[in-house]
Amino acid sequence: MSDAAHIILLTFTAGLCMPLGGLIAKVEHIRPTWLETEFRHFVIAFGGGLLLGAVFQVLLPQGMSMFGASSAAVVVFVLGGVAFFALERGLALRRREAPQLTGMLVDYIPESIALGGLVATDPSLALVLAIVIGLQNVPEGFNAFRELVSLRSATSKKVLWFMFLLTPIGPAAGLAAFYGLNGQPVILGGIMLIAAGGIMYLIFQDIAPQSRLRHHWAPPLGAVAGFAVALLTDIWFGDA
Repeated sequence: MSDAAHIILLTFTAGLCMPLGGLIAKVEHIRPTWLETEFRHFVIAFGGGLLLGAVFQVLLPQGMSMFGASSAAVVVFVLGGVAFFALERGLALRRREAPQLTGMLVDYIPESIALGGLVATDPSLALVLAIVIGLQNVPEGFNAFRELVSLRSATSKKVLWFMFLLTPIGPAAGLAAFYGLNGQPVILGGIMLIAAGGIMYLIFQDIAPQSRLRHHWAPPLGAVAGFAVALLTDIWFGDA
């Protein structure tokens, strides 16, 4: 199998887990009622935990390795948080807030880019990353389906089709990285660091309800800044 076909297979299969999560969410009633409520909250929290795991286990390690463990890398990470703050505020002004969908895509796209870059250099790690993406996409698809159905006057069937049509984004991102960014580790690393900062913002702003103050955005931005301080501390003193 060629590298391009390998990328398409891995990213498309992982992307199909998004509408799979939506299909699971389409089951409207789990009895008793308290169990349905607990299950929904569990899936939301589980999706947030997987996003956080993606930051720690994939995006930051790979991003720092490719970009270089430096103060500039931390600045890029912070800019990612600020960028997604601006994106979310812009969507809010247009009444198009969809943090679960945004979180799903901001996770899926850069990890697909990373997968495309890994296929030629480390196929075994690319397979592991594809499995991680797929596992994350199931609860993220579940949460995004619930969100889109509640925010938009669309039927569940239309939402599922919309999520299915998002699946080719992964192969496109992976192939673009393979052909366009091959030999450009700094750019790939920067993309992953920006995504890591954006995911951190989304987790503390929208996905972790207990950390949010309504109409106040300083706490999630503070979480990004606090994580940046921890990164700087490790960079400056970790090898001392």
